[in-house]
Amino acid sequence: MKIIILGAGQVGGTLARNLVREDNDITLIDLDSKRLRDLQGRIDIRTVQGHAGHPNILREAGSEDADMIIAVTDSDETNMISCQVAYTLFQTPMKVARIRAANYLAHKPLFDHHHIPIDVCISPEELVTRYVQRLIQFPGTLQVLDFADGKVRLIAVSAQVGGVLVGKTIADFYEHFPKIACQVTAIYRQNRSLAVNQNTLIQANDEIFIIAEPQHIRDILAALGRMAEPYKRIIIGGGGHIGHRLAEILEYKYNVKIIEHNTMRARELSRMLDKTTVLEGDVTDRELLVNENIESTDVFCAVTNDDEANIMSCLLAKRLGARQVMALITQTAYVDLVQGSLIDIAISPQQSTISGILTHIRRGDIVNVYSLRRGAAEAIEIIAHGDQKTSKVVGRRVAELPLLSETVVAAIVRDDNVMIHPQDVIIEPDDHVIIFAKERKAITHVEKLFQVAVGFI
Repeated sequence: MKIIILGAGQVGGTLARNLVREDNDITLIDLDSKRLRDLQGRIDIRTVQGHAGHPNILREAGSEDADMIIAVTDSDETNMISCQVAYTLFQTPMKVARIRAANYLAHKPLFDHHHIPIDVCISPEELVTRYVQRLIQFPGTLQVLDFADGKVRLIAVSAQVGGVLVGKTIADFYEHFPKIACQVTAIYRQNRSLAVNQNTLIQANDEIFIIAEPQHIRDILAALGRMAEPYKRIIIGGGGHIGHRLAEILEYKYNVKIIEHNTMRARELSRMLDKTTVLEGDVTDRELLVNENIESTDVFCAVTNDDEANIMSCLLAKRLGARQVMALITQTAYVDLVQGSLIDIAISPQQSTISGILTHIRRGDIVNVYSLRRGAAEAIEIIAHGDQKTSKVVGRRVAELPLLSETVVAAIVRDDNVMIHPQDVIIEPDDHVIIFAKERKAITHVEKLFQVAVGFI
């Protein structure tokens, strides 16, 4: 696939690295020549220096025969006008744009081929807000991912000392839940993927990915020592777009406070929010946190636009007694450093954005793509099409599929029927197949496997 990426920042650069490994033809546009040189020195891509919205730059990048443009510059307006130019002048078939401003996103009719021709709008703030909301809904989880319109859920959890299944085998895990359909799809120990079989031992601090129906998640968390009392008190550090949206979603179910350093913004938040207490101050102010009873706070979530402030305030809140702390971190190197330290969860808006974009890049009828473990693994939901003549999967048992060893078929959803541990299930047309790839190199193989042969209508 020929893809033009507009913007060579964290998201654009990471996307380029990921996609070029999958034999895509990638061209990257950015104003910063040094940034382009650095990326071109590390990966095999073509680069064009210039403004992403200018017709001559898009032409030079090859928009006339591009399959897709992905606009992820720092400017919403540049992203929008780039899609407009690509559609009007070059008839580019697929246009994806990152749009941050809520005022644009609130007016969906703007984004169609009669106005601003964007096929897919990606809002990092919205993705991060939903991600944090799910983590708060299920205390103790590292990730909570929905598939098939919420009929099945994949969770990531770190096993705790004291959990009844810690020190037991995977066989013991399944025996503990005789009436619950669930599957351990992957275990990571000290950042290394383990081979999962009946004899694999669960150890404290293992990062475990488990798929199950939503109503069983709490029982599974309890068995791994991660189920805790529901959260009640939440402090949000930072009153920007993400902080505001989080408070709006949470304030009717939880006791929510926001700390915002800017006086004007704090007053604005006070007017916009109904039940949230808005505090003017610095998220790293120890005295402020103590005065707001941080020691009895269930979740401290730092979402300012300053990575260092988020990290430092979370470390401080944890030392002062906050039950769980989450930090929004934009620098990928920082995410790897702090995840699993005193900071319980490092939230990467780049990774959330990339997951949203990959859903529309993957070949085949992809419903969901989640980039996991900082891009090292993926979970995808793909729909099977065709028949036994045109498809390599339809009409075959899951156990018979020629999958790579790094790939696990975790579940199949057929209408309202959820089938977990589907090794003996024969795949039918329109089945939603949920696949966990422990390594991203396995995804290309999965895409080819699910492609329908020429002649399918």
